[in-house]
Amino acid sequence: MANRTLSNSRHLKRTNSGHVEPAVKAEQARRFRFRDALMALGPGLITGASDDDPSGIGTYSQAGAQFGYGIGWTMLLTFPLMAAIQEISARVGRVTGHGISGNACRHYSAWLLHVVVTLLFIANTINIAADLGAMADATKLLIGGHSITYVLLFGVTSVAAQIFLDYKRYVAVLKWLTLSLFAYVAALAFAKVSWGEALAGILFPRVDWSFDYFTTIVAILGTTISPYLFFWQASQEAEDQRVDKTKRPLIEKHYGARREFSRIRADTIVGMSFSNLIALSIIVTAAATLHAAGKTDIKSSAEAAEALRPIAGAFAEAIFALGIVGTGLLAIPVLAGATAYAVGEGRRWPVGLARKPKEAAAFYAVLALSAGIGIALNFTPINPISALYWSAVINGVLAVPVMVLLMFMARRRDVMGRFVVKGPVYWLGWLSTGAMLLSVVAMGVGFFV
Repeated sequence: MANRTLSNSRHLKRTNSGHVEPAVKAEQARRFRFRDALMALGPGLITGASDDDPSGIGTYSQAGAQFGYGIGWTMLLTFPLMAAIQEISARVGRVTGHGISGNACRHYSAWLLHVVVTLLFIANTINIAADLGAMADATKLLIGGHSITYVLLFGVTSVAAQIFLDYKRYVAVLKWLTLSLFAYVAALAFAKVSWGEALAGILFPRVDWSFDYFTTIVAILGTTISPYLFFWQASQEAEDQRVDKTKRPLIEKHYGARREFSRIRADTIVGMSFSNLIALSIIVTAAATLHAAGKTDIKSSAEAAEALRPIAGAFAEAIFALGIVGTGLLAIPVLAGATAYAVGEGRRWPVGLARKPKEAAAFYAVLALSAGIGIALNFTPINPISALYWSAVINGVLAVPVMVLLMFMARRRDVMGRFVVKGPVYWLGWLSTGAMLLSVVAMGVGFFV
């Protein structure tokens, strides 16, 4: 009997109310599983991670190489701004069951939508081309071969996966690809970081009143707050709602709205925190290695990886290059997908990665066309760095009207019903819009002066 009692005590626990539960269940409830936590996150994580695409990595590397630790404070500035505008995008998608284009075509003039979607198509396609070029150059650094072969391989693979993979499986693949960004945290281990200077650069802005300095700030803002991210997150919230048969747009089914908004906020904050952490890691790594060695003229992410070899060793170069490939595999589907959602919703076509190719042929055709042109641009004499610059210009200019449109949309009762966006997140959204407007004005002044 004593042995039986002892055995039972190992498997049972008594609560304060006297109820006896299996201790094994309690132990399982307490056990944290990283895989489950990752799968619980949604569009916010993928959106945030895709923001650190190869072209973004080039921007952050250049910033750190040129200005050292002193540019790190920009990440504290961009985090609340991008988190607010992305949360508003997600709310619009979840409340209405439509993305930004889907709502714009129902509530605004057609010409406005056409201009916005056309500019988005151009900017995203150029960005795809630049990202594919960076991925190819990084792979060539790792294993040799011909860059153009890798452009074809990565481009075709990304498109085929979006078209033919099951939606839930595909989203799971994208979530696992976010782990590739930890390469830039690992790269810090090979950099001799002056943590005191790095912390000072993050917490205490040191402004250099030069044209190059403000151009870099504009580039960072344009890289972190990009229009394709707004379209993607809003459309993915609408897509997740369409896939889940138990859900309806919140404007139709009010029950559970508070829980959904809490989920969106948590998902977005995690995604944007992750994005900014990785961006900061890249800036600090470049500052501790390239800037410290006097190499301040980095032009691309692949060049940054190559420049690390003589300074931090071949392993650091390999980690950096692998991160470029991983982030590109994550970002290209988001860029092409955001374009397809924007065009398809604006035309009121059947859209969604959860649909079979025959059910949404036009949607998938736009996706393939954008990626296909991006692949083709790598066969032309167009300089990818110049293309990336003009892509950033278009993105910066496009971001302002899209953000203004989004802010008005989020406040309209005929769009959002009782769930109009208000409070601190609403005003942060306008602050983000104002910051982008100032950056575009500064970019324009710098261009013409």
